[in-house]
Amino acid sequence: MNLKTKLFVFTLFTICAFAPNQLFAQEGELQVVDEVIAQVNDEVITLSMLKREAKERIESLKQNGMPEEKAIEEVNKRQAELIASLINEQLLLQKGKELDFSREVEAEVNRRMFEVAREQGIQTIEKLDEALRQNGQDPAQIRQTMRTEIMKQMVLQQEVDRKVYITLSMDELKKYFEANKEKFLKPETVTISEIFLSTAGKNEADVKARASELVAQLRAGADFATVAAANSEREVNGRRTAPDDKGKVGTFDVPSLREDVAALIKTTSVGGISEPLLAPDGYHIFRLDERTAASSVATFSENRVREVMTIERAPKERETYLQTLRNEGYVKVSENYREAVEPLLKQTRPTAAQTDAKDERAKP
Repeated sequence: MNLKTKLFVFTLFTICAFAPNQLFAQEGELQVVDEVIAQVNDEVITLSMLKREAKERIESLKQNGMPEEKAIEEVNKRQAELIASLINEQLLLQKGKELDFSREVEAEVNRRMFEVAREQGIQTIEKLDEALRQNGQDPAQIRQTMRTEIMKQMVLQQEVDRKVYITLSMDELKKYFEANKEKFLKPETVTISEIFLSTAGKNEADVKARASELVAQLRAGADFATVAAANSEREVNGRRTAPDDKGKVGTFDVPSLREDVAALIKTTSVGGISEPLLAPDGYHIFRLDERTAASSVATFSENRVREVMTIERAPKERETYLQTLRNEGYVKVSENYREAVEPLLKQTRPTAAQTDAKDERAKP
């Protein structure tokens, strides 16, 4: 289907008037089936796409404790920002296809789905899909969301972050280190072991009771390695790891730990056993094997300084990159939304020659 035909089909389904500042109409009001909101090079952003994005934002706000009515009001107020975000997203997806990242993205989606299945003790992707459907989730939609997010991040990391990282000179690195030594103090580290009890397909209360029993045994003097080997359910490639590693997890910088894990470890003495910690996949029992205090002396590491500087500079550089994509691409917002959205895009006004060239590219 060529671009003009595609636009005609979408326009054909616009069957009634739509108030552009109201995403979710009141009950009884006429609503649009679909309409084109913006053209981005040879793709279009539609009302249905905007509504999907808005619904996800509303659910996110609700999960953070906001009442539904307030969440809807907040999302409706930010409709122009959502449209601008979808335009940026479409530009990144197009760039990713241009850079031929599709195969890498699909491989990463598959890897992450296998990881989820393994963490839940599910043996095949087919069974994972079945479990997701039983939970009211659409596996195909989940994969598509993952593809979109992975593609966007892959483009930004390759086209922006990587370039920032490799172009920093040694002089810049050393000057930054001297001016920011507090950022390069060696943090406190901990070495931990764990016993993991999965809640997948089980009664959570029963798993919690079992975890409490094991904590009591360990605090009474039972050998951690023996108890872990017999009980821990952590798996890799469908095989329990504890019989081999005896529950050893590794050494971590405390600031890199999850907040709930760090809080639990903070109150556990070396050699001590933590209370059971509930996570999305099950209960964790930790033993603190070793704790190393933070250093008060900054240490220069080229890679570490590059990482810190890249993280610091990336947001501004990413926005500059997105602005370039918007300026160089063909982005046309429909009349109903143009006044609110175009100021957010901050596009530089093209010359007459550039406009003619863009219009020519948009023709079928």
